[in-house]
Amino acid sequence: MKKLIGPITQLLTLDKLSLKGALKDEQLEILENAGFLIEDDKILEVGIFTDLLAKAESQNTEVIELKGDFVALPGWIDCHTHICFGGSRAQDFAMRNAGKSYLEIAEAGGGIWDTVTQTRNLSHAELAERTVTNANRHLSEGVTTIEVKSGYGLNVTEELKMLRAIQDANSRTKADLIPTCLAAHMKPRDFEGSKEEYLQQISEQLFPILKSENLTNRIDSFIEQSAFSPAEIESYYQKASDLGFDLTVHADQFTTGGSEVAVKFVAKSADHLEASTDLEIALLAKSNTVAVALPGASIGLGCAFTPARKILDQGGSLAIGSDWNPGSAPMGDLVAQASILATFEKLSTAEVLAALTFRAAAALGLEDRGILKKGLLADFNMYATADFREILYHQGKLKPAQVWKRGLKI
Repeated sequence: MKKLIGPITQLLTLDKLSLKGALKDEQLEILENAGFLIEDDKILEVGIFTDLLAKAESQNTEVIELKGDFVALPGWIDCHTHICFGGSRAQDFAMRNAGKSYLEIAEAGGGIWDTVTQTRNLSHAELAERTVTNANRHLSEGVTTIEVKSGYGLNVTEELKMLRAIQDANSRTKADLIPTCLAAHMKPRDFEGSKEEYLQQISEQLFPILKSENLTNRIDSFIEQSAFSPAEIESYYQKASDLGFDLTVHADQFTTGGSEVAVKFVAKSADHLEASTDLEIALLAKSNTVAVALPGASIGLGCAFTPARKILDQGGSLAIGSDWNPGSAPMGDLVAQASILATFEKLSTAEVLAALTFRAAAALGLEDRGILKKGLLADFNMYATADFREILYHQGKLKPAQVWKRGLKI
């Protein structure tokens, strides 16, 4: 059955905006006293509510009439999370704030390996349940599509457990979970061979199962001094590319090199980029690789933000993800983090909204969402306000009054 929803004080379609480069708020398409006509999980029409109402009266259409002021926008898309994990790293956070170094925290039993150990100790069912809980919290805050990485298993068996748990969780939440294999997060401490041997084992043993079980079509890696160098990861990405996987990269978080690999292998996105210099920014801007800022990690670690303003001014495409993880970015509040990044990097509201919707969709290779127009998914949020600028102004405290996913109110 068709549904007509309205009247909506301001409806921001996010349509007719470029995928790359800077944006001004004046470019936003804002429909006033508007409405949606949806059928099943798709948008049939977006327009003025009274016009749509006149059509609806002659058709079998359920009219959902709103009272009061509402702003409608596409559902948020979080293109980078690690919400499938076990345990907590509160000790790491406290030690880091007390001035301890990464090495000192690792020697005290913290760091990524601590999460690997705690994640391995969970059963498939426990891991899936935790992922559902995190996904549903994100969904309640308007995040309708959520990328979810593995990477806390770090062997074939445990990575499969994580990706199967993510697949299971996807069937148990109304949010769409987009799985990514991050088996190349670091060389596990219990692997006796070299980094190259570990990557070879993963690519030879894990990649075929990912394909046969349809667990993911996305391969990620952490290119960093503490993980894998550009030279070490190259054959790994070549194998993934040859098998038809989409690629993404944890790039330039503390040192550069990752973004160059991302561009070379035509990755969908290069994520982090806090250490990117003018050279890397220019390289990304000339490519079709989406630059993904992760302000949650900057807040959690107390380090510089991604140079988002420079990326946009150079003509690059910018998305914003939460990086929700137990170590460096435990907050997981996408809109709050985006609002803070906007303050420090002087991003227009249009640039932030684009980074949380259709540009984030591009980072995931998704073309069916992120804009409110005919034929795309009926994923949208409605905020109880008359002015769309209130959303970022309140820095995450103004939550959606209604979240709609695939044409259904959550």
